[in-house]
Amino acid sequence: MNPGTPFFDVVRRQRAHRSFRDEPLDDALVEQVLEAATYAPSAENSQPWQFVVVRDAALRARIGDLTRRAWEAGGRDFERGRLPDRLLADVDRGATGGVAAAPVLVVVCGDSSFCLPAVLAASVFPAVQNLLLAAGALGLGSALTTLTMGFDAELREMLQLPDHIQPFAVVPLGWPARELRPPRREPVDTKMHRDRFGRGW
Repeated sequence: MNPGTPFFDVVRRQRAHRSFRDEPLDDALVEQVLEAATYAPSAENSQPWQFVVVRDAALRARIGDLTRRAWEAGGRDFERGRLPDRLLADVDRGATGGVAAAPVLVVVCGDSSFCLPAVLAASVFPAVQNLLLAAGALGLGSALTTLTMGFDAELREMLQLPDHIQPFAVVPLGWPARELRPPRREPVDTKMHRDRFGRGW
């Protein structure tokens, strides 16, 4: 894909990438993706998002270790039987090292001094979606991961986050190791209701 890729093509190809090529990512490209993230809506236009861009290999490995620990402490068991075997194996590879191998980890945070705590997450996750779509439009791989939040205190200490900064997600960014097919989705009319729930479209 390229920056001229039509919007709906980008949306329909959005996938979680959990394996990346061993190639660097220019700061300008990362900044382009994060700028797109800042055009998301937020409560009262508070724009509470903060992005910690982690390039340091040792720090990425430590964040990856938190992800692995969360996965092995219960995440894997929870998903076993819920995910198809092939997808479970892909998630397993990502959680145990694939995600941390991305050249960049973006830790997406919210600043509660800009936004009421009750709407902080709702104001941050639209920026994450913009980030993911922008990455896809540029041909980059990315994924929304939240396993690491199970070790919130350790992540905070690693990144020296002050009390008013809340981490919400870790998004790996990099050139994908392989191209993924478009995701399978249920027909939209099976998710639509006219006027009241349960009334067919």
